[in-house]
Amino acid sequence: MAELIKLYEENPNPKLVERIGNVLRKGGLIIYPTDTVYGLGCDITNSKALAKIARIKGIKLEKANWSFICADLSNLSDFVRQIDSVTFKILKRALPGPYTFVLPGNNNLPKDFKKKKTVGIRVPDNEIVKALVTELGNPIVSTSIYDEDDILEYTTDPELIFEKWKNLVDIVIDGGYGGNIASTVIDLSSGEPEVIREGKGSLDIF
Repeated sequence: MAELIKLYEENPNPKLVERIGNVLRKGGLIIYPTDTVYGLGCDITNSKALAKIARIKGIKLEKANWSFICADLSNLSDFVRQIDSVTFKILKRALPGPYTFVLPGNNNLPKDFKKKKTVGIRVPDNEIVKALVTELGNPIVSTSIYDEDDILEYTTDPELIFEKWKNLVDIVIDGGYGGNIASTVIDLSSGEPEVIREGKGSLDIF
């Protein structure tokens, strides 16, 4: 059964963050807060963990369009082809924030994502998940825990999330009540910003 761990965004406990990082390294699945909805995730380099998430979501791993959560833009070049200065300025202006940016992937993508031409990149404005990514040293793959047609209380209240997910994941992080509006998805892979999904992030900055 999963463990419910309370973390405070103002000051995530480093010992607990380290413990969660170790669970991720061993292929564990976690549910964690972001600046939008709660997410389900694992270490993007762990094939077994990725396969588990695909099973839970009922999709084939190669068909999954999950985003990568990064702590900042510094490790973008690890996974994304070189981007021009206009694109970089957009990213710099919007992140950290409630946006997912679709960018052209490069040859360094983890093996389970090698066939992907594009990747979704997230840098949430949430200190808990940023601390986890920094501790892990890799991005965390992210998929939201709610069905977009079915926004219910159990997707925002950490204790209800724990009740629903405790037999499917290793850790549920209680970071306070989550939102129920997903991130705004912007495709920058062709150079011109294209809105794929309007969510929490304002479009005015584009």
